[in-house]
Amino acid sequence: MDDNHLGDFLRARRAGLRPEDVGMARSGARRVAGLRREEVAGLAGVSVDYYTRLEQGRERRPSPQVVDALCRALRVDADGRAHLYRLAGAATIERPSGPAAERVSPALRQLMDGYPNTPAFVVSRTLDLLAVNALGDALYAPFEPADNLARMIFLDPAGRDFYAEWDRAAQASVGHLREAIGFAPDNPRLRELVHTLTEHSADFARLWNAHTVRGKTQDVKRLLHPDVGPLILTLQAFDVRDAPGQQLVIYHAEPGSPSAQSLHLLGSMWPDSRSFRSAGVRRRGRGLRG
Repeated sequence: MDDNHLGDFLRARRAGLRPEDVGMARSGARRVAGLRREEVAGLAGVSVDYYTRLEQGRERRPSPQVVDALCRALRVDADGRAHLYRLAGAATIERPSGPAAERVSPALRQLMDGYPNTPAFVVSRTLDLLAVNALGDALYAPFEPADNLARMIFLDPAGRDFYAEWDRAAQASVGHLREAIGFAPDNPRLRELVHTLTEHSADFARLWNAHTVRGKTQDVKRLLHPDVGPLILTLQAFDVRDAPGQQLVIYHAEPGSPSAQSLHLLGSMWPDSRSFRSAGVRRRGRGLRG
């Protein structure tokens, strides 16, 4: 991957905007997609030369005031703004801390064990599944292995059928990996994953080059499980305070709904699902399938 992440992000955002998107009149033929550099510089109140240096990677540490101005000029949303701050070095960048960062604490495992009727799992910044409770294991049974959400979406044949809204799931996973770049741009696991996905999935490569950033918060997932049929589940994601970069993700079905009944049926069909399967260990043992 190119290490000019700040410049790549700015170029992608500029290319994705039209003059009318930022209140400018379109005049004549344009040689470039999106806005011109001088137009972004004018909107942000910086010189064209300075903005050009930012895109080219010759200037990589803009001030917080400049970052704010660029966010306004490029119509960056909240996730994108936080990402741009990290790329600019205006926020603390978390460096990978080694294998210890992938361990899920016993207390968190016990908490997950308290959700026998709800799929729950712990995910890393790179979307590796670090631990999965019993119902989560049953939910992801169509995948072999169920190791990394991005790999499952883009490279596992089960992904296209499992995610009823595959395009949304694909965009969300890529946006999450883009956010991870801002926290740990030199993370070798992230580099390995992006290289594999880019090499084997044209869809991933296209979305990756769009530089869209998205964090996991709350969402509605529409899934199609081969054993119990359609599921409509609400996703809630919570940061794990004692393990920066880890998130606890819980899928919840509306009580009394067909999806709740289907989850109950799924749990009864997979009574031997092993709680807290260490997906990270399984991944390292078997490797990513390409």
